[in-house]
Amino acid sequence: MGSDVKIGQGSSSSSSEVHCGERHQANELLIPFACRQSFVGSPSIFHISSSISIVCCIYQASKHITDKMGAADRLQQISNQVSGSKSAKERLLIKSPDDIVVTACLRTAFTKGGKGGFKDTQAADLMAGALKGLIERSKIDPALVEDIAVGEVLAPGGGATEMRAAALVAGFPESTAVRTLNRQCSSGLQACVDVANQIRAGMIEIGIGAGVESMSTQYGPGAVSEFSELLESHPEAANCKVPMGVLSEQMAADRNIKRVDQDAFAASSYHKAGKAQAAGLFDEEIHPLTVKFEDPKSGETKTITVSKDDGVRPGVTAESLGKMKGAFAQGGSIHAGNASQISDGAAAVLLMKRSTAEKLGQTILGKYVAASIVGVKPLLMGIGPWKAIPKVFEKAGITKDDVDIFEINEAFASQCLWCANELGLDLEKINPKGGAIAFGHPLGCTGARQVSTLLYELRRRGEKVGVTSMCIGTGMGMAAVWVAE
Repeated sequence: MGSDVKIGQGSSSSSSEVHCGERHQANELLIPFACRQSFVGSPSIFHISSSISIVCCIYQASKHITDKMGAADRLQQISNQVSGSKSAKERLLIKSPDDIVVTACLRTAFTKGGKGGFKDTQAADLMAGALKGLIERSKIDPALVEDIAVGEVLAPGGGATEMRAAALVAGFPESTAVRTLNRQCSSGLQACVDVANQIRAGMIEIGIGAGVESMSTQYGPGAVSEFSELLESHPEAANCKVPMGVLSEQMAADRNIKRVDQDAFAASSYHKAGKAQAAGLFDEEIHPLTVKFEDPKSGETKTITVSKDDGVRPGVTAESLGKMKGAFAQGGSIHAGNASQISDGAAAVLLMKRSTAEKLGQTILGKYVAASIVGVKPLLMGIGPWKAIPKVFEKAGITKDDVDIFEINEAFASQCLWCANELGLDLEKINPKGGAIAFGHPLGCTGARQVSTLLYELRRRGEKVGVTSMCIGTGMGMAAVWVAE
């Protein structure tokens, strides 16, 4: 909130503080000086001369202050005019001590659910590894971190007990609080935004927003509980339990999103991810983890180090995807190749005010600006970003032309492509290193993962403004604006 005030009205506020200080100083110094001068002469003359002197000094002091106030006001007007001439993007880049900044962010590799490198690793172990990596990378004193928010979707009880334990294993003291949250596919982003807002509100000074999911160990039919008769009896509420693949198939048909376009979008994601992986562009954001792995062929348990996303397939083409059968309807357009991969992974983001980061000597990777959350019809959950992105533009005071990179979760090619087209976004700006179709979507993790992917790529390119966004099951959408440094 501090940065919002400074950009919009803070200058006039600080000017009045200076004027008050000068007025107080004038009353304290000039008027006593007049009184001292008036002691020359007789007592009767003193009474008159002191009154005149005081009045004169008050007038002179007031005139001096008024002149200075007028000059300050004129200067403020000029400053406002200059600020008004700045572009929205330039205004967004203005730095403030109250900015909520990211000083470290990372993720684990993402591996295929049920058969990848993390198939035998529990979610808490993934989170412990990511949190430990964040301590090592930032060199932050763990005792300074006051709260950790972890997004997790599938774990019973939200994984609250396990994540508290994971933080202790990672090296945080008992004084560091931990909580979990579940806003489905946006849980990781919600965790980051919650921590940012805690810092803005003065509740904490330093915190971590994180996300994790082990779809290998917790994904399945039991992930959604049975609806009661009351919920089933309400037509809109009952739609909340319709599987997302079915919803996406219906949306593709209703919105005329052709399969050939979906497959082309998916193939592009694979191609970009393969190219980025080969060039080592994910290396900076990925923290390698050493874990136990049971070989499915031999049954032998061995220790492996996982440092790369194992779902990336650079040889995939639109033509090869076109040969795959629809997964949710006879002759349907949605299939395993143009939908997000079931996967395992964790991510973490260290947040604090700019003033705190500078005091601690922390490297600043970027800043958090604003976020939006919206609701849409449950049957149209895929359109969430289409509604959330314009709302966050309004909050940040920018337009799509001010954004250098969009990280929009590829839950399904159909919904991601539709949102991009409806918003008029340049596809070249969307997921330049590929997305969830190519390397996976651990549900609670993706929102935090996007922060690392976005900030490191913006910095590598020398660009500044980025947006992260995703659709959310049951009919929601979320988006956030970030600025790299």
